[in-house]
Amino acid sequence: MEELVEKITQRIIQQEKFEHFPIIVNISNRHVHLTKEHFEQLFGSGAELTKFQDLVQPGQFSANETVAVIGPKGKFEKVRIVGPLRKYTQIEISRTDSFILGVNPPIRDSGDITNSAGITLVGPKGRLELKEGCIIARRHIHFTPEDATKLGLKDKDIVKIFVGKNKGRETIFSDVLCRVSKDYATECHLDTDEANAAMVNNGDVIYIVDKK
Repeated sequence: MEELVEKITQRIIQQEKFEHFPIIVNISNRHVHLTKEHFEQLFGSGAELTKFQDLVQPGQFSANETVAVIGPKGKFEKVRIVGPLRKYTQIEISRTDSFILGVNPPIRDSGDITNSAGITLVGPKGRLELKEGCIIARRHIHFTPEDATKLGLKDKDIVKIFVGKNKGRETIFSDVLCRVSKDYATECHLDTDEANAAMVNNGDVIYIVDKK
């Protein structure tokens, strides 16, 4: 009985922390991450990725450079590259995008591209036929270690979040991955389908309502 009371007490304490901790949310549109090798294949040997604007995550930026993303059924022109260059090439799209392209990407954590969907990329200097690399990104929250500690959360925890700005579209999203690192800023990422369903805009806030 004492153990049960302790668990309930801790749950209440944690819930109070969640309710007073708004987290900024930004919408992740379709975009591409490239390795140096693949970037040069698409833009030419010695080409450099150039910054369009900084993103919230430290060191991350949207680039001036874009590529065409092509699937069996359709394509998207001028899909922006997100820098800096990485150790793996990854294309992140929404479920709606997948219907237009005619591909069936899995929902994955960033970087988990093994046996994901194949896709074609076309740049000004070349074409890249990828056997894997296209995913639908799992919804997630980046945390600084300090903010995660305040909320009693750790890396890889799973939470539920509440989005309630627009009456009639209040939404609770489950299965939200927590990612904690000294290299992060605290920020929630939803894709365009999720954001549209809840009528979320860049810069809105979400609240954690529960933890698994």
